[in-house]
Amino acid sequence: MATLTTLADAVADLVRDGDQVALEGFTHLIPVAAGHEIIRSGRRDLTLVRMTPDIVYDQLVGAGCARKLIFSWGGNPGVGSLHRFRDAVQHGWPVPLEIEEHSHAGMANRYVAGASGLPFAVLRGYTGTDLARVTETIKPITCPFTGEQLTAVPALNPDVTIVHAQRADRAGNVQLWGITGVQKEAVLAAKRSIVTVEEVVDELDPRPGAVVLPTWAVTAVAEVPRGAHPSYAHGYYERDNEYYRSWDAISRDRGAFDAWLKESVFG
Repeated sequence: MATLTTLADAVADLVRDGDQVALEGFTHLIPVAAGHEIIRSGRRDLTLVRMTPDIVYDQLVGAGCARKLIFSWGGNPGVGSLHRFRDAVQHGWPVPLEIEEHSHAGMANRYVAGASGLPFAVLRGYTGTDLARVTETIKPITCPFTGEQLTAVPALNPDVTIVHAQRADRAGNVQLWGITGVQKEAVLAAKRSIVTVEEVVDELDPRPGAVVLPTWAVTAVAEVPRGAHPSYAHGYYERDNEYYRSWDAISRDRGAFDAWLKESVFG
């Protein structure tokens, strides 16, 4: 059953050095505030998992929290590269970063396998690509019924999954709507989970197309208004496009990044 707590306490209790941590959200509801709390907590040697790591992962990598990234695409959406990510991969600053690259379909299926209690997922999605040559967790497998050559990828079972949502009730049931990605599967696949929400309410009213994470599937819920900024939360606030544009210049320079970190995260 989910516990209502603060973000600081949730991260202190549930995120540990060396953990595999997934922060999921697609286009909106990205758990940026939680990422900043992980930086403030000084966590190290994390394996970060995300289908589409964007600027919050750039910030976590630049702050020295990560030793490995498991992902399918990385960038500053609508702007360009993740420069702290590039610096870590190319120059080992602030610490070397190992990468494990998959396709979007591969990552989604890995979460589904993890949520289903299966050891691996099978798909056709890597046919014609070179990813299998550079990623050890992509293996050929033969269908026992047709003989077709397919691809197997291992399940993802993060130590901790963190997502952001619009609302939760006081029992810890979580409701999110709008464009959703693999939040549900990532939470169900994880050993522990943290959900930050825009608000805690007495009762969840019906929403068309909403995803509900029941309290038994969630470890901790923290009320964090604007916890997805600069991404958006459907029905609450819009995307801060200027933030994404300004991040490009900040992230290109180590000194500018360190100054931003001190002022915006630790300040």
